[in-house]
Amino acid sequence: MKPILKWMTFLVIAITAVSCQEAPKKEQKNDLKIGVQTWSFRTMKDQTPLAILSYIKESGVKYVELMGNHAESFAGAPESPMNDPKVMPVLYKRYYKQELNEEEKAIAAQYAIDQKIYEEELAEWHRNVDYGKFEELKNLYAEAGISIFAFKPSVFGKESTEDAIRYGMRAAKALGASHVTLEHPEDDAHTARLALLAEEEGILVGYHGHEQQTPVLWDSAMAQSDANRMNLDFGHYVAAENDNLLEFVKEKNEKIVSMHLKDRQKKSNGGGNLMWGTGDTPIKEVVQLIAENNYDFPVTIEVEYEIPEGSSAVEEVKRCLEYIKNSL
Repeated sequence: MKPILKWMTFLVIAITAVSCQEAPKKEQKNDLKIGVQTWSFRTMKDQTPLAILSYIKESGVKYVELMGNHAESFAGAPESPMNDPKVMPVLYKRYYKQELNEEEKAIAAQYAIDQKIYEEELAEWHRNVDYGKFEELKNLYAEAGISIFAFKPSVFGKESTEDAIRYGMRAAKALGASHVTLEHPEDDAHTARLALLAEEEGILVGYHGHEQQTPVLWDSAMAQSDANRMNLDFGHYVAAENDNLLEFVKEKNEKIVSMHLKDRQKKSNGGGNLMWGTGDTPIKEVVQLIAENNYDFPVTIEVEYEIPEGSSAVEEVKRCLEYIKNSL
């Protein structure tokens, strides 16, 4: 064979071999951000900010949504009555409309008195707060490899002053959070007010829902401003008997700033808040959806079922974290 023909034959074979190779597949990142809401640790005896940080470190979670009382005392705020270990279990029962015994009723009554005094002291503190202390707390978290993505102080209610609302948003920014969270007020005037202040402060507002969640609950607020977003609670959304669960997440993913995860039954099945894997909430399917599509928002472990005897809130957060990892 002439040299030129040999060269051309070799070239054809080489080109054919390359063209027959399978194109490399696009690598799937699956870098799901797994967080915890510090309400999950409400049954732990010590509720001070550094104790909460130690629980998160022990649990292995790397992202966190901080309750207000789990940061504010570090910055010099008056002590919240919520930090009393006797109070949190009572508030939890009352939150879920469970009947209180006489001792618990007395605790609840004293809490109401203490909370009113605390709110008056807190209002004064807001006017002179040192945001550098929130930055210091953020740095302690960062040193442990933990990122604070959201902050939930109790200052965003309809009766809150503008100073108090701005304080909550500024504290969130100092902590490194991208958004604040609050219960959805179902009041268009108030969501418009919060949105205006959030735009001025350069932060987002994630509205949390319970069994009032419907596919259109957030629509009015989100139409008012891009600062108004969704803090979707997927477990409560299931309990509320909504359909097309995964399709809803697909549709709204760009408006979701964070998602709470818990395993609830539908109301028609009892509405219980159960250990993960035993309720009606498709946790595995939704975390797979989020990971496969590289949605940017974190999923937030929120332990609200009764802590089993012999376990602890920290151990149950670990259990939930492992459940998510195994789902992927």
